[in-house]
Amino acid sequence: MTDEETAKIAGKIIAKAWADDTYKAHLLADPAAVLTAEGVALPAGVTFKVVEDTAGVQTLVLPAKPTELSDEDLGGVAGGRPVPGPPVPPKLYTF
Repeated sequence: MTDEETAKIAGKIIAKAWADDTYKAHLLADPAAVLTAEGVALPAGVTFKVVEDTAGVQTLVLPAKPTELSDEDLGGVAGGRPVPGPPVPPKLYTF
C-alpha cells in the first residue's frame, strides 16, 4: 500500500474517532480490531497502541532503533533525512 493510501486510511479512522465517541473508545481499547475492521492486514505478533493527544499532553513516538540500515537509508542520512522516521503524515503501519 502506498503512503497516500495509508494516509487516507489513517485520516478516515481519525475522522471517525473525532465524530463518534463509541468508535474512539473502541479504537483506544482495541486498536487491532478497529484496524482489521478498516481493512488493514496486521502482522501476527505485533501489538498496536493508540494514544490521544490533548492540548496539555502531546505524544512523541520514538521509533525502534534499526538493526541494519539499507543502502537507501544510508543515502537518506547522507542527504539529511532522518532515518528511520515515519513519513508525514505518520503511518499507522505499512499496509
